[in-house]
Amino acid sequence: MPTARMPLSAVIITRDAASQLPACLQSLHFCDEILVLDSGSTDGTQQLAAAYGARVVEAEWRGFGPQKQLAVATALHDWVLCVDADERISETLRASILAALTQPAHDIYRFARCNRFLGRYLRHGEGYPDWSPRLFDRRQARWSDDAVHEKVLSAATPAPLAGDLLHDSAESLEHYLAKQNRYTTLAAASAFAAGKRAAVLKLILSPLLRFCKFYFLRLGCLDGLPGLVHILIGCHNSFCKYAKLLELQRRVR
Repeated sequence: MPTARMPLSAVIITRDAASQLPACLQSLHFCDEILVLDSGSTDGTQQLAAAYGARVVEAEWRGFGPQKQLAVATALHDWVLCVDADERISETLRASILAALTQPAHDIYRFARCNRFLGRYLRHGEGYPDWSPRLFDRRQARWSDDAVHEKVLSAATPAPLAGDLLHDSAESLEHYLAKQNRYTTLAAASAFAAGKRAAVLKLILSPLLRFCKFYFLRLGCLDGLPGLVHILIGCHNSFCKYAKLLELQRRVR
C-alpha cells in the first residue's frame, strides 16, 4: 500500500510554451494536481496542457513574481512545486520530493538547477548548482512582487533535496540574448524604482568581479566553450544593467 504523503500541486506559468511544455508535464506525473496559469498563448499551449490533464487558468500578465504568486494561490493544495515550462524534474529529485512530503520536516525545500546551454549541461560556474527553492508550503512562503529576478520569501531556511531540476531550454542563442536584454531593462527599472543608484566604478568592476568569481573560483572553466560563453553573457548583463540604471539616473537630473 502506498505511503501517505501531503498532496502536492505543481504550478507553471506559461505563454506560448507549446514546444517546451510536454516534457515538463510528463515529468510532473507524480503530482496530485498540475496547474497551468497561462497569459494569452496563441500557439495551442492551453489546449496541449488540458490534453495532458492539467487544470488551465487564464490570467493577464502581471510580471514574473506576481504571476507565480497568483498561480500558487490558485492551486488546490497548500504544498506547491513551482516549475517553468522549460524545466523537468529528474527521477532522483522526484524521489526526494515524494520522500520529503511523506512527513515534512521543513516548510520550504531547495534543489540544484542544472542549466543546459549550447547543448551542454553546465556543472560549474553560475550555471550550477544554481540552488532554487521551489517546493514549499504556501502558508509559510510566497513569491516576491518583483517583475523580474523574482524569489521565494520565507522566514524559514530552505532545506536541500537531492536531485536536479533540469533546465532544458531549446531557445537559440539569438533568442537567449534578446531575453537577457529584456531582463536587464526590467532589472534596471526595478532597481531605480527601489531607490538604488549606480556609479561608473560599479559599471566597470561588476562584470570583472563576476567573471573572476564564476570562471575561476567556481570553476566555470571546466565547462568548456559553453561555460565560457554563458559566463561572458552574464558579465555583459551586469554591465548592461548598470549602464541602463545610469541612463535612468541621468534622465531625472
